[in-house]
Order: sequence, then C-alpha cells, then structure tokens
Amino acid sequence: MTMKLWMQKIFVAIIAVITLGLYIPEFDADAEAEQKKEEVDADSKTDVTESDEPAIQTADLPEFHVELPVFDPMLVLSEKATEQAMLKMGPRIANKVEDELQEDILPKIEEALHHILKETATEDFQYYSITEQPSQGFGERIFNIYDERNGKDIARFDVRREKRPAEGYWFNFHYHVSSDGFEKHHDIGEIYWDKNIPPKWMA
Repeated sequence: MTMKLWMQKIFVAIIAVITLGLYIPEFDADAEAEQKKEEVDADSKTDVTESDEPAIQTADLPEFHVELPVFDPMLVLSEKATEQAMLKMGPRIANKVEDELQEDILPKIEEALHHILKETATEDFQYYSITEQPSQGFGERIFNIYDERNGKDIARFDVRREKRPAEGYWFNFHYHVSSDGFEKHHDIGEIYWDKNIPPKWMA
C-alpha cells in the first residue's frame, strides 16, 4: 500500500516537471512598450518627489546564496565512529598510538562502515545509530551500529589485546556483522603497543 502511494507521488511529480514550461501565455510586446512609455511620461510630469535621496539600484546590491546543509547519514556515522574509537583508547593509550590510529585504523573503520551499509537499503540509513559508551577496563567493544526502530545490532566493532611471545602487546581491531550471527571475525588492522602491559581502556 505504501509503495503504491509513493509511486503515485513520483508519477505526479514527473508529470508536473514534464508539463512545466509547455504553456506560454500570449505576450504583446508593442502594447507592453506603449504602456511603459506612458508610465515614464506620467512620472516625468510629476513635480513632487517622494524623497531627495537617490534611488537604490538593485543591480548594485550583492547577491546572497544560502545553502542549506544536506543530511549525510554516512558522514554522521563516520564522525561518531571516530569519536568513539578515540574515547575507547583513552588519553594514556591515545597519546602513544594516535598517529597509527589516525593513519591506519580510522580510515579502515570508515571503509568497513561503507562496506556494511552499502548492503543495506539506503532509506534505512536515517534509522541507524552508533552506541555512545565503549566498554572500559579490558572489554573489547568500541561501538555497535544498531537500528533505532528495533534496537537490533547491525555490526559490532571491537579491539582486542593480544600478547605475542617475544613481541609484546598488540591491539587487534576487527568487527562482526549480524548477517553471519556475529560469528566471523573481520579484520581492520593492528597497532603494536609495547612489551609492557598496556593501560586499561579509557584510562
């Protein structure tokens, strides 16, 4: 029923655009010129002036173009994802790994967002949000993408600490998607920390 209503609206809009400009009213140039000449003659014969100030020429006024902001759901989600990733790191970790995070991890998180959302109907973007509280301490969650209409997760972005023999600690960034029941591990990238134990998340 809703699809039929939308199709009717689109059809009416298309007809309106097609017919726009096809009707041209009759225009008598001679009569128009004669009328303007009479108005000028009448104005020149008037002795009383309305104001001593010179008339403002509208051609001299600057033109202002106001561009309304366009809502871009993908941009909103990307900005929120970056904000939550930085919050997750916390100042103690972020101060040491910020360059790698900005250059390697955040662009790949944005790519992953595009990949996940391109498989979803475009009209659903407006209902998607990102959780605002990363897990603290040793928890992995950075953020989840969820549908506001039903509260269900669409994707989960995590970072895991890994201790590797003779190397030290690494941060492994990855995500899971609802289409496979959040089972498969989709890699985003890694950042090396140190041989020493890293601080807790958000510390």
